Amino acid sequence: MSNHSFVIDAQQGRDASVGDILELDGSEAHHAVAVKRVSAGEHLDLLDGKGLRLTVEVIGTAKDLLSVKVLRRAEEAVSDHPVTLVQALSKGDRDLQAVESGVELGVLSVRPWQADRSIVRWNAAKVDKAMAKWRAQVRSAQKQSRRAYEPEVLDPLGSKELAKAIAADTANGALVLVLHEQAAESVARRVQSWLADARTGQEIIMIVGPEGGISETELQSFVDAGAQPALLGQHVLRASTAGPAALVLIRHLIGEI
Repeated sequence: MSNHSFVIDAQQGRDASVGDILELDGSEAHHAVAVKRVSAGEHLDLLDGKGLRLTVEVIGTAKDLLSVKVLRRAEEAVSDHPVTLVQALSKGDRDLQAVESGVELGVLSVRPWQADRSIVRWNAAKVDKAMAKWRAQVRSAQKQSRRAYEPEVLDPLGSKELAKAIAADTANGALVLVLHEQAAESVARRVQSWLADARTGQEIIMIVGPEGGISETELQSFVDAGAQPALLGQHVLRASTAGPAALVLIRHLIGEI
């Protein structure tokens, strides 16, 4: 069984060497001691969210305080082709379900999208609270999957702003896929064709629409900006399922799983 994972301050992790004794406090220490009930002698993984993994041994616990000894440190490489999930806001927390699964499956960043047909609407008063909820979901999924990288939650965009972002991304060599049930080409063919000329570091961006689908106006504006419609099988998937399903296929094609 893999070690329980907890997130630490990036600076604390960067300064740590094998053999060092670290003391952790705050919410993560409380979760380890009071919820997970870790005890002396157990091995844990401490993650800084930026690729660092410290394997440590617990040497002491107290209320909201965890003392550990560093056994190993490892720097995990970022993907040659990082994947971003642009997820339309959806009812019933299906957008958050997609984010959770996407993080567990290896996406490196997520972006909320206020689509024309999104039933859920984020007005100015809701944005901060909603973004905090997305970040909490990302952090939880990161720890659940024992990932050394914590995906970034990018600023939410409306459709017009997203089209501008697509134009900038494709100009830098990114592959932007709009998952759409009427696309002529499959996700696999789009990715394979792009990989033939892609350079290390160029990213793949997946755009997933809301329950009501992507409007024709949105689709055309995204295509005009450089995005490519892509078909993910013969069935129409839920907003919570499409992105994670495409992500598994993409990571397989780029040789990561």
